[in-house]
Amino acid sequence: MSCEASELNRDRQYCELCGKMDNLLKCGRCRNSFYCSKEHQKQDWKKHKLVCKEAKKGQSLSQPLVQPAVQPAEHEPHQLCGAEKEGEPQKTPAEPECNSASQSADDPGPFNLPADGERMRDFITPADGSDTKQTRDGIKTNGQTKSRPQKFAMEYIVPCMNKHGICVVDNFLGEDRGLCILEEVKSLYDTGRFTDGQLVSQKSDSSKDIRGDKITWIEGKEPGCEKIGFLMSRVDDLVRHCNGKLGNYKINGRTKAMVACYPGNGTGYVRHVDNPNGDGRCVTCIYYLNRNWDAKDHGGLLRIFPEGKAQFADIEPRFDRLLFFWSDRRNPHEVQPAFSTRYAITVWYFDAEERARAKEKYLTGAGEKGVKVELNKPSEV
Repeated sequence: MSCEASELNRDRQYCELCGKMDNLLKCGRCRNSFYCSKEHQKQDWKKHKLVCKEAKKGQSLSQPLVQPAVQPAEHEPHQLCGAEKEGEPQKTPAEPECNSASQSADDPGPFNLPADGERMRDFITPADGSDTKQTRDGIKTNGQTKSRPQKFAMEYIVPCMNKHGICVVDNFLGEDRGLCILEEVKSLYDTGRFTDGQLVSQKSDSSKDIRGDKITWIEGKEPGCEKIGFLMSRVDDLVRHCNGKLGNYKINGRTKAMVACYPGNGTGYVRHVDNPNGDGRCVTCIYYLNRNWDAKDHGGLLRIFPEGKAQFADIEPRFDRLLFFWSDRRNPHEVQPAFSTRYAITVWYFDAEERARAKEKYLTGAGEKGVKVELNKPSEV
């Protein structure tokens, strides 16, 4: 196998439970599924045993194979390839570590053009119809959306998403509204509402090695969260006008808003996929709230690795910036270590058909990511 093909194969390997792409181990029975730990393999076994190749052949799941050193119990998944003894999974030499965050000397560099403000010009546009130049403070004074949501959705967001799978809107609400939202988020953080970010289907504390953010879930109707609710209504307006035009998706709801804070002590989120298993989430939407952000000093870039491309896309978490991208395996991504407090609000939109299939197969995410809420009514501007 060529080196290029090997790299492509590694880019398609994910932990079946959490979507993590680093330090993976392979299922020793079917050798087609990957996990970041034996613990996640056990948690996913109820679902995986239905598709595991050896299980399909009718082999008893309690019957040991020659290759692994440990015999799995009836209710447990088969030993991970390379796990030499119970509770101590190790990587086999045949499964090299996937260190996606590092760059080689021939790394092709950022997606599109390398200069900041130009490298992503094909999928960044300001909502106010101006150019993308920022003021000294990294914000525009009067950046409220001038285009009607329907026109903006149809002429920019839909073609951009369908072409790139990524779409960035700068100056989405304007400075005044953005600052009001930021104040609400800071108040939530100061009152102790945030908890450690959790993985989908997580049942342990293992996420601390994968993600370092603090989060809280907001519907937008809670006292002190009215401006966050307004933001959700404006985003819902755009998505409503895009509905039926974003790929083949039919969006019928979304999650609550996940308000996140990286405390600025070098925390990040390793390379992962939001929806690796078809849980219904089709579009990820993130609104950033970070004034005067300078990625050279503060870090905290969102780096997206579009499937099938040798390049990556770097998204700075700038104030009043709105980001859309596909939630599935087409867009593995990571949050690089942040060295200044970094705030963001994320929602995931559900595709009706995939969501229905996921509910039948019990694949919907655990916790708040699995709770669907209706889109807000059109906002009054």
